[in-house]
Amino acid sequence: MKRALCNECATPESLPARWRARATDLRRWAAADGAATALECVADELDAAFRQRDDETLTLADAARESGYSADHLGREVARGRIPNVGRRHAPRIRRADLPMKPGALPPSNAPTHIGREAIARAVVNLHAAGGK
Repeated sequence: MKRALCNECATPESLPARWRARATDLRRWAAADGAATALECVADELDAAFRQRDDETLTLADAARESGYSADHLGREVARGRIPNVGRRHAPRIRRADLPMKPGALPPSNAPTHIGREAIARAVVNLHAAGGK
């Protein structure tokens, strides 16, 4: 039976601290040094992956796709010094960790951005033919 994530560890960013706390409990209550060390190692690896993701630099176009703001707006914010420029003067780049997120912006997706009427109609017909509601 799969165990659902609790509210405390609902985000990937909260997992390393949660795993380290469990490692401490394992050492204290179960004398399970091997398991505790394993949890600490995976917590360290996940922290390193987050740091690497946050340190990645993005072009204004890539930053615009991720943030929901336009490339022009982000460029103005870089020019004003509100967002640090980690690129060159006429080729700005933004660290992912410094990227502002527009409220309500959807995360970037590889899914197609347009679904035609015919595809929608076909999906509805197939759903009803299969007994769906």
